[in-house]
Amino acid sequence: MLRKKTNGVARRSQRTGILSEVAAKTVDRRAFLRGSGLAIGGLAAIGATGGTVSPASAQTAAAAAVETVKSVCTHCSVGCTVIAEVQNGVWTGQEPGWDSPFNLGSHCAKGAAVREHAHGERRLKYPMKKEGGEWKRISWDQAIDEIGDQMLTIREESGPDSVYWLGSAKHSNEQSYLFRKFAAYWGTNNVDHQARICHSTTVAGVANTWGYGAMTNSYNDIHNSKAVFIIGGNPAEAHPVSLLHLLKTKEQNNAPVIVCDPRFTRTAAHADEYVRFRPGTDVALIWGILWHIFENGWEDKEFIRTRVWGMDEIKTEVARWTPEETERVTGTPGSQLRRVARTLANNRPGTVIWCMGGTQHTNGNNNTRAYCVLQLALGNMGTAGGGTNIFRGHDNVQGATDLGVLADTLPGYYGLSDGSWAHWARVWEEDLDWLKGRFSDASFGDTKMMNLNGIPVSRWIDGVLEAPENLDQPANTRAMVLWGHAPNSQTRMTEMKTAMEKLDMLVVVDPFPTVSAVLQDRTDGVYLLPASTQFETRGSVTASNRSLQWRDQIMAPLFESLPDHTIMAKFAKKFGFDDRLFRNIAMDGEEPNVEDITREFNRGMWTIGYTGQSPERLKLHMANQHTFDRTSLRALGGPADGDTYGLPWPCWGTAEINHPGSANLYDISIPVAEGGMGFRARFGVERDGDNLLAEGVYPVGSEIQDGYPEFTMQMLMDLGWDGDLTAEERASIEAVAGAPDKVGGVNWKTDLSGGIQRVAIQHGCAPYGNAKARAVVWTFPDPVPLHREPLYTNRRDLVADYPTYDDKKFWRVPTMYKSIQDQDFSADYPIILTSGRLVEYEGGGEETRSNPWLAELQQNMFVEINPRDANNLGIRDGGQVWVEGPEGGKVLVMALVTERVNSGVAFMPFHFGGHFQGEDRRDKYPAGADPYVLGESSNTAQTYGYDSVTQMQETKATLCKIWAA
Repeated sequence: MLRKKTNGVARRSQRTGILSEVAAKTVDRRAFLRGSGLAIGGLAAIGATGGTVSPASAQTAAAAAVETVKSVCTHCSVGCTVIAEVQNGVWTGQEPGWDSPFNLGSHCAKGAAVREHAHGERRLKYPMKKEGGEWKRISWDQAIDEIGDQMLTIREESGPDSVYWLGSAKHSNEQSYLFRKFAAYWGTNNVDHQARICHSTTVAGVANTWGYGAMTNSYNDIHNSKAVFIIGGNPAEAHPVSLLHLLKTKEQNNAPVIVCDPRFTRTAAHADEYVRFRPGTDVALIWGILWHIFENGWEDKEFIRTRVWGMDEIKTEVARWTPEETERVTGTPGSQLRRVARTLANNRPGTVIWCMGGTQHTNGNNNTRAYCVLQLALGNMGTAGGGTNIFRGHDNVQGATDLGVLADTLPGYYGLSDGSWAHWARVWEEDLDWLKGRFSDASFGDTKMMNLNGIPVSRWIDGVLEAPENLDQPANTRAMVLWGHAPNSQTRMTEMKTAMEKLDMLVVVDPFPTVSAVLQDRTDGVYLLPASTQFETRGSVTASNRSLQWRDQIMAPLFESLPDHTIMAKFAKKFGFDDRLFRNIAMDGEEPNVEDITREFNRGMWTIGYTGQSPERLKLHMANQHTFDRTSLRALGGPADGDTYGLPWPCWGTAEINHPGSANLYDISIPVAEGGMGFRARFGVERDGDNLLAEGVYPVGSEIQDGYPEFTMQMLMDLGWDGDLTAEERASIEAVAGAPDKVGGVNWKTDLSGGIQRVAIQHGCAPYGNAKARAVVWTFPDPVPLHREPLYTNRRDLVADYPTYDDKKFWRVPTMYKSIQDQDFSADYPIILTSGRLVEYEGGGEETRSNPWLAELQQNMFVEINPRDANNLGIRDGGQVWVEGPEGGKVLVMALVTERVNSGVAFMPFHFGGHFQGEDRRDKYPAGADPYVLGESSNTAQTYGYDSVTQMQETKATLCKIWAA
């Protein structure tokens, strides 16, 4: 079912290959090969030098000092090590990290091409502004002064919330932390990043089930799995190196691989069982599988009794999902789901893997919680080979989320409560009253702006366009800072264009101009600021498995680009709070010291255990990768003996107590001091008279041999363990309390000494308690996950049975549900439209489509159409077609006729940009900064729709119509 290279039908010749165009301008290939003696084929040879080459000789090679520098790939979340070869400050070659336990000497196409990302000629080279419709080169000083003056004017006239600071999953951990701190000092919670539109429903759903919103195990731990269940994920294209680990368990354990996806993907090609289902019916599919598990008594009854709360309510809902009803809703035969259920029951522990196919829905939080419930029912949590392995999409989307580049929290998921602000003010040694004064004094309901969730990035458009009386903030958004963010990765692009044009000012900070530079038709008020890549600075980055890795700087910033944290420092100086922002962070000239930033967040990130990963420990791990086991990730001897690679969080306490990090979350078979723990007690101790704490199970070595709540100073005193605190720890706790009668209220999250954590672990206990996972989340719109029909559905027969939500306002903006679903668009827009990734490109694609080695591989934006639909519509493979969504956005793309998609379903990749509704906008890019490959953005045709908890955008189940161009 995968598309073959040719079908024997004559096709119109495609345009000349990208690489041949590059080669023609640089060097004669045969002369190069002949002169250098390189025995490699094709134009790949030119990649060694980017087109400026000279013959090598043994004498010159011996004389040249070649330095090797370790970094981490800047694409997906696997965390592959890149070994850069540097000569005289120039990055001349690269190899994959053979010692890395993550990539084991492998790279995907994107990873193999990252050197070109750093050295690329299509980058922004200097600050620019649009003036009179033309791009004009300006200095950094002029850019900061002009932008800063306009922002200060907007702040004075409309308040700090009228400037939106959009951060990035491409920031390092240090830059992410500094960015969130910077937004706090500016005085707004209108700050967010890509996690909102890729895994916010994962974070919310998973964290509210068992405590932390992250991958529970690791890519490497999949080696221990006896079954692999993938739903809404395509790792073969989105995270290619992860497939090494998946195929290893398939081979060595004979583990069956089950892939559930509306589309037959390259991952599905590796499956033992491929389950096709209708887009947007994930909950129904999971409940259909659980129906067979409960019907046959295959659930892990003892695990449920001791470690799960609310499974009886789940059983009541699941009982409705008979094989007949499941097939009516999902299209998947009950007989196949019984086979899947039996396979999972007979092959334990099994792991569940998902990605954006499950998250990007109006009920995405229901999907992610249903996946979790499946694992809880099977008893697959807290064990090697089990867990939920949630594959993140950007190199540091996990870290940027952890460090708080979000509209609803401070670093470490502390939230926005008064206590949270007080905690971080203590960490920053800041005057809390001064910090409060930076925010608008407006209130909405009883909530002040300082405590109110900001507008999420998925809805920034509405912050600009919505009537001000409909917004929960004093005024509309007037200035937008898109920092390391591709706008074509977001839906409703026709409205986004309008919003960009209405802004007072649009600022783009990125190594590349992004689609932001060309989507709007402004003649002025647009600034492009060249950020350097992560290869031109240093700092830590968090892989999907929660491991931190340290990137060393490979080369100095290219052209006039600057590291993100240096640009932040320039703005902070302009705004007059640089002395406060960097109170405990040294300045290396104009650049904030990276290691000082690491140590500062180490002092405050107690909630999730970002406190033990000092720069020194992280650098030690990178230097000794070869000492870590490839499956357990434990160091076997060597200077990091006993540590888990990258010190995956939680790495409890201070660096001095030497916690090894936690390989697998919620594993009670090992002591807490070695990475063990129960489920987190963050939901109280009882609910409606039911016990929410674990029943008679606990981590090995625990002195409390039962469930227990999170630790506070009062709990230490009640247990008589407070005597184990040092005098310094006790003094720190008393300082946090502020008064003797409040000492007992200091808990493990706000104790800056780490003493409460240290003492709890000393007695074998997890600082956050030992509770049951909750299968029912009473604080969510659907406490038990429910199937709800997509807003744009062609199954009108199901709307009455499975309606969406009522319209409501949350996250500061009004949000429509029922008012859209009540309208029937299916007659005019009969085909379900979904979207996803390609192996060649990443995200909005600006950097990868600007890379000739990747651009050569995929030069056409396309839509996949089933042969039956294509024939009925008179569409030929390779022909141009229009794809239009119900809101009027349309794209002109190439048809790819394939059985990958079912009849009635169409698929488009989302990495393209630079065309808009049939118009090629290449001439709007700054000269020399246009990507090699342009194309329509799939999100121009995508429609409205947002998750009921997180405002995640819907990109996987809308409607469209297609016709030949």
